[in-house]
Amino acid sequence: MNHLLQQFKSGQLSLDERQELLVLVEAHPDLLTAEIMQMIAEEEGNPAKYATSSDWSAVLNKVFTVDKGQVYGKLSLIRVVKWLSAAIIVIAASFSMFFFLNKKKDHVYTADVLPGNNKAILTLADGKKISLSDAVTGDIAEQSGISISKTADGQIVYSIAKTANVEDDRKNTISTPNGGEWKIKLPDGSLVWLNAASSLTYSLNIATAKQRSVELQGEAYFEVAKDKAHPFIVSTSRQKVEVLGTHFNINSYPDEQVTKTTLLEGSIRVLHNKTQEAEILQPGEQSIVSAAGIKVNEVDTDEFVAWTKGYFMFNNERQESIMRKLARWYNVEVEYADEAARNVMYYGTVSRFEKVSKVLRKFEQTGEVRFDIKASKIIVHKE
Repeated sequence: MNHLLQQFKSGQLSLDERQELLVLVEAHPDLLTAEIMQMIAEEEGNPAKYATSSDWSAVLNKVFTVDKGQVYGKLSLIRVVKWLSAAIIVIAASFSMFFFLNKKKDHVYTADVLPGNNKAILTLADGKKISLSDAVTGDIAEQSGISISKTADGQIVYSIAKTANVEDDRKNTISTPNGGEWKIKLPDGSLVWLNAASSLTYSLNIATAKQRSVELQGEAYFEVAKDKAHPFIVSTSRQKVEVLGTHFNINSYPDEQVTKTTLLEGSIRVLHNKTQEAEILQPGEQSIVSAAGIKVNEVDTDEFVAWTKGYFMFNNERQESIMRKLARWYNVEVEYADEAARNVMYYGTVSRFEKVSKVLRKFEQTGEVRFDIKASKIIVHKE
């Protein structure tokens, strides 16, 4: 969505991008209203006079349907903004009237579930386990001259003493349960955010080894410290990712059929474990690794790192996929009373730090699904 708005504001929307924006505007006018109205206000100072269109569908198609290969130049931008804003206002009014006339009483939940929070377990090379959420601030362990400390804001920091054994390749693992997340600073200076139900394994000599290798299960966002002499390798069950210094997200849960790697900056090389197929990703690209091979797409990266900023972002995503995410974060089971409910599609953004009932109400506003909460189980119904 963000990249489409930027292209729209600069007057450079391709045919495919215009059609994509058309679909988004038709389905979710509220996401663009403030943006468009601000643009009109800056140009003419009276956005209200453009709220007179009576056929929003025709307006949208007139705005976005042009000869193939043509792009909007800056001279036509104001006209496009006027048409689009009128359409948006009418759509919003239509939706408001629809929900006013068809408003039903809010569904009453008999139970609720709190969101996840910062919690993780550190498993040392000798097998000792430390609950990081329960550990006090300060030094919590020492291994081979490596001091492991917890800062006041909960971050785990590793410090390497001059006498540390740089040949020590024993491994530590940080793991988060369902309903947990954690941020860690590795000995080489790299930062890693672990999502719920995830684990990261790394050697004690990661800062000095020829290759800075880690193993991931689940989902993590990486900001890798630059070091051209020591490549950073992330291994999962389906792939290996090699970087020199960059920002990227990997989603590799066992219950997902594919592994998604999304690049925000820099470049990375993705290698398929079985086929040995390899792809180089550029910023804004995502690789999808399946049993068949690797596919690369351009994506809106905001959607795939939203969890690191405290919210869920869904872009026409199936309810079944969404519920897997909620199950991990809220530590609940999901049951489908109606199989058809798995295939309901949803587009929107919601905070990860609301009670689960508030998140579910957002989905219920589509009129497609209904939920019941019983203890730590969510039951999904098709309306």
